[in-house]
Order: sequence, then structure tokens, then C-alpha cells
Amino acid sequence: MAIDGLLLRQLFKQIDKTLPAKILKIQQISDSELLFSLRTNKGNKKLLISTHSVYNRINYTNASYTTMEMPNNFVMLLRKQIDGGIIKSMEQIGLDRILHMVVEARNEMGDIHEKNLYIELMGKYANVILVDEDGRIIDALKRIPPFENNKRTILPNVMFQLPAPHLGKQNPYHYESIDVNESFTKQFHGFSPLLSKEVQYRMMEEHTSFDDIMRQIDESDRVYISDIQEQTYFHCIPLKHLQVVPRTYPLMEGMDILFAQKEEKVRIKQQSGDLFKAVRKELHKNESKLPKLKQSLEEAMDCDKYREYGDLLFAYEHEISKQPIVTLPSFESGKNIEIPIDMRFDIKGNANRYYQKYHKFKRAQVILQEQIELCEKEITYFTSMEMQLSQATIQDAMEIREELSRQGYVKAQKTRIRKKKKQELPHYATFVFDDYNIYVGKNNLQNDYVTWKLARKTDTWMHTKDLHGAHVIITLENPHEEALRQGAMLAAWYSKGRYSSSVPVNYCSVKQLKRIPGNKGSFVSLSNYKTIYIDPEVSIIQEMIDHHEKKGK
Repeated sequence: MAIDGLLLRQLFKQIDKTLPAKILKIQQISDSELLFSLRTNKGNKKLLISTHSVYNRINYTNASYTTMEMPNNFVMLLRKQIDGGIIKSMEQIGLDRILHMVVEARNEMGDIHEKNLYIELMGKYANVILVDEDGRIIDALKRIPPFENNKRTILPNVMFQLPAPHLGKQNPYHYESIDVNESFTKQFHGFSPLLSKEVQYRMMEEHTSFDDIMRQIDESDRVYISDIQEQTYFHCIPLKHLQVVPRTYPLMEGMDILFAQKEEKVRIKQQSGDLFKAVRKELHKNESKLPKLKQSLEEAMDCDKYREYGDLLFAYEHEISKQPIVTLPSFESGKNIEIPIDMRFDIKGNANRYYQKYHKFKRAQVILQEQIELCEKEITYFTSMEMQLSQATIQDAMEIREELSRQGYVKAQKTRIRKKKKQELPHYATFVFDDYNIYVGKNNLQNDYVTWKLARKTDTWMHTKDLHGAHVIITLENPHEEALRQGAMLAAWYSKGRYSSSVPVNYCSVKQLKRIPGNKGSFVSLSNYKTIYIDPEVSIIQEMIDHHEKKGK
């Protein structure tokens, strides 16, 4: 779900308190995300603007982002026009999802000019538009030509106009009438259907007045997140009508928590689409190849009949006449056997050809069994890689690219040459508790590192049973139940069983592990292990991430 006008109002109010602000840097995170580094009266801050069709938002962020080395033309234009400028003011257009930012900046001649930046967060129409002092569009992140929208064109040199207002709606802070039985989305500006249901529920079930609810919204500086199965709902007041206990965060921090994982997947697809393509290509190739190999092996395993054909043809060479099919009694069973004859060769020649075919298939049995084993390993490996990519962060995806490029599946990504002081370690996750840590490897490089280099022999190793997933290390030799459940929860969450129930997780001491030779990836064999069953719960995982994950690893 997207933010509505009333939630944007609360975000805007917090941003407005930090203005004026100097723009220190403008960067691009993805095709739809911009990152402004600002010096404000509250210290240095990073302002994230997302125009994704589903996850559009604006908020101050403390998260770390991998920015694009080659930003698009619009970002280059912003750098030229307003980089180093001062954000003098910001206003919300009514209660619409539109913010108007006034930026004072110097041009190439050193003269000060005002530029207008309109941030529109309206679903699929979300956009960032730069407008000059005369109200003429300089450019936009997403250009909209007349053939796409003849009522509102967004192109350079076109006069800027705001979207048409919704007539007949009232301001919920200054209203004349109210109908509790009718959707507030139709009656008021700034209401989403979700908020409308919540306000109606409070008024009808709890008998709370409309003015009291609006006062709670106006005074809120937090976001309340409700999780129902795989769906997430949120607003700046608790959503009581959903009948679940919400997670609560400061407003700006909550925006990052809400959208971080979902936006990360979008960025990975934009920046690492070739990885998905390469992995799926190899997976499809091997899945198509395997049944053909098995069919060929089945034929090769039936090679003894060709040896018998040769034996019979040599034994009866002088007693049979050449014809397309000859029938001879089997030496073993005595039953008649029909033997196809190639009319281009004599009986002896046909016998020799059957011997050659027998020896060929006999040799092929070994080769085909090796090929089938290799093909099955490739399927296992690329299935694992597909799962890792589906849950990867940008840094995880970069490490997966490194692994695949070493094997020649993708080209190594060209980056700016930088001198490295030391070899960079894999970006495994670390969860810090009072008397122990839990390490989580989310790809093969990380798995190998946490299992074979970071972990001690006496530490406890965990992994989902018969499911591709993360290697998890608990830095305890005999973990107590709480640590065991936390480790199992993380192992299940970072696996293919993320949304399953009663996920089996094997665990044992690290010294019980052995590498599997000849296998790609981070596969191991284990002995003397035990199994715990766990239900992955989003709320518990998020609490561990919020309170125990060591950032910046």
C-alpha cells in the first residue's frame, strides 16, 4: 500500500522543521529513487525520494544505499541546476500527495535564481519535476508526452500545471458536514481507503469523535505497522480495525523499515537483472537436459541385446540369408529374436556393427551417469542461487555476481578503479545478544566465510533441512533454548521455507561438518545432528533485525 495525503502531511511537518537546508550532494539509487545529502539546522541528513509506482515516499533515512555510478540525465541536470543550493521552503499542496520545494541556487554566471522542485507521490504517476521561476518545466524524472496524457504533459519547456483538484471533497480539519456511513475517501482530502475504514471503526465501535481522531493523526510522530500473513498495513495511528498488535517506530525510521526490503528487490532487478537472467537460463538448460540424459542412459543400459545380436549373427552367419529382419533362437532363453539387418552390409558386417554399438553404449553408461550427476548438481546449485538472489540485498547480489563471474556465467561488472587497503570481507549478517552472537550467511561466499573461517569448532551450526538457505552460526557450544530458537528462526527466514510453517532446521557442532568435494556452492555434509521445527514469524524476525542486528557489517 502507498502513503496517503494525511500520512504525507506528518512526514512533511518533520522535514519542514529542518529547513532551510543546504544541498550537499544529489545521488541516484535506482531508476525511481533519488538521495539528497543535506546540511540542516538539525545536522547532516539524507533525504530519500522514491517515485516507485507502489513504494513511493519521502523521508529522512539513516540506511546505507549503493548509489548508481552513472546517474541518468535528470540527476545530472539536478546537479547542475540545484546542487549546492539552499532549500528555502517546502509546502504540501492542500492534502494532496504533492510537495513543492523552493530551492535557491546560483547559475553558471553566479547569479541567484529560484528553482521549484515538485515531488508528486501519486502511485503510478509519481514523479519529480524541476520548474523554473517562470513556471516552465526544465525537466522531469519521468517525462509524459501528450499521447500518454493529453490533459497534463510533462516535457521540457512546457508550462507546469498541477494535477486537477478533486472537487467536492472537504478538508478534514475544516469541514462542514460528515456522514459516518459513507467512505471518508469520498468525503475528505487526504484519506486512503484503509484510513477511512479505521476512522469509521473508531467512530462506530469505540464512539470516538472525528475531531479527536484527527487530533491524534495531527499529533502523531510515529508509524504503526500491522502484519497479517504476508500483507503489511500501516499508518500514523494504530489500525485497531485489523485486530492485530502493531509494531511501532518513529515515523522516519518506520518508513525505511516498511519499504527497505521491497525497494531492495526492485533495485536488484534494475541493477542485477543479468544475474537473474543468467541463473534462470542455466537452470532451465539443465532442467531440460536432465530427462534427455536419463533417457539416453536407459537406452545405454539395454546394450546387452546388441552383443547378443552380434553373437547370433556370427554363429549363424553361413546359415541365414540376407534380409531386412532375421529371426534366430536366443542362446540364453531359446526364444526367437528378431534382428534388424542393414542391407548395405553383409551378415558379418552387421555383426561387427552391433558389437561396436554394444561397446559404445557400455562406455556411454559411465559417461552418462557422470553427466547426470553433474547435471543434478548444477540444478541444485542454480536453484540455490535463484533463492539467494530472491532474498539478496544489493551487497549480497554484488557478491553473487563475483561468484558467477569467476565461473564465466556473467561478465564481471566494470567499476571505477579504487585502491583497496585490504581484502573486503563478505557482508554476512551479525546479530548481537548479551552472551553470544549469531552469524548469518546469505550467499555462498558468506556461507563459506561464516562456517569455515569465522566460526570456532565448538560453535553451533544451523541450516534448514532439505531446503536451500543460509548457514547460521551460534557462538555457543551448547545453546540454550532461546538461542536455539533465535538461530532456527533466522535459518528458516533466510531460506526457501520463509513463508512455510513448521520448517525443519538441522543443527550440530561445527566440528561435525565436512565439505562436499567437487560441488559448487557451499554444500556440506553433517553427522550427529539434531532437528528443531520452527514457524518463521515476521514480527519476531523484524524485532531481531531492529534490536540485535549489527549495522554496517
